[in-house]
Amino acid sequence: MNGILMWIMAAGAVLGGVDRLLGNRLGYGKKFEEGFMFLGPIALSMAGMICLSPVLANLLGKIIVPLYQAIGADPAMFGSILAIDMGGYQLAEQLAADARIGSYAGIVVAAIFGCTVVFTIPVGMGMIPKEDRRHFARGIMYGLVTMPAGLIVGGLIAGLSFAECLRQNLPVFFLALLLLAGLWKIPEKMIRGFCLFADGIRAVITAGLVLAAVEYLCGFNPVKGMAPLSEAMEVVVSIGIVMLGSLPVAELVQRLLKKPFTRLGKLLGMKTESMTALLIGSVSVIPAISMYPDMDEKGKVVNAAFLVSAASLLAGHMGFVMGTDPGMLGALFGGKLSGAAAALLLSLCLCRTGRR
Repeated sequence: MNGILMWIMAAGAVLGGVDRLLGNRLGYGKKFEEGFMFLGPIALSMAGMICLSPVLANLLGKIIVPLYQAIGADPAMFGSILAIDMGGYQLAEQLAADARIGSYAGIVVAAIFGCTVVFTIPVGMGMIPKEDRRHFARGIMYGLVTMPAGLIVGGLIAGLSFAECLRQNLPVFFLALLLLAGLWKIPEKMIRGFCLFADGIRAVITAGLVLAAVEYLCGFNPVKGMAPLSEAMEVVVSIGIVMLGSLPVAELVQRLLKKPFTRLGKLLGMKTESMTALLIGSVSVIPAISMYPDMDEKGKVVNAAFLVSAASLLAGHMGFVMGTDPGMLGALFGGKLSGAAAALLLSLCLCRTGRR
């Protein structure tokens, strides 16, 4: 499967590169360029945390390892509270007692739960008009309720047993319940809390990048044990290469599915913009959220639920896994798609029946 996907990404890179040479007549050349331009944002969001992850693992290990072992979970699961491409993968790998759990926590769980906590909720609540936040929060709650489906399917594909999936995800399920309760009872305070948490993560990542850059340039770093910046940039570049092909391919998939999705939207009672946002959200969260003012109420709820599991699957997350741990690609796809499908079904059913 991985070899086939690599050939598909290579074909996407060829498609985008040829279109760029021909003057970007079809729009695929622009996507090819965007893939390369993503190197900067990817480096800013990842490199500092990659460099800091050995230090954080050493510091947190003294507290996290005994705590997680006491409840029968691998300490790697702590890393899943961060997004896969914001340090979640590296932290999970560093804390892991079992390499299988490290890969599972850092890829499948971090791409679903971590991405939702650190990125989708803070960004969404910051961008969406105030009057639409209740629809977004309602959809996020539906997505969190169905999230276990994706975590379990992804775990089974990764080689874990059903019992292992349940046991390892106990801390995640507990945190998800707290999020559900907070979004239901005190949504405004939760919004502020998520934004502060995201700002804190960005501050840590930036500090790590500064320290690593100083060490690279001057050979001096007051924080011992950090990974060199050159190693972090190797990861970033490998992801960027995949993005050269994945973005043109994602654009092609969107165009092929646009008409069927429009017809499906009419059957489901959703506007074309709402259906299009589902496709866009599987590529990138921000453009999908920016379409909120054009969606119908049902579409706003459904899209938020869908994003919990499906966010950035066809671009950032797929590119990250293909560049770091290609063997986990099936688990990533299985987990995110099954969670997204469950979220779609639940949100469509509850919105149809008018339940709140």
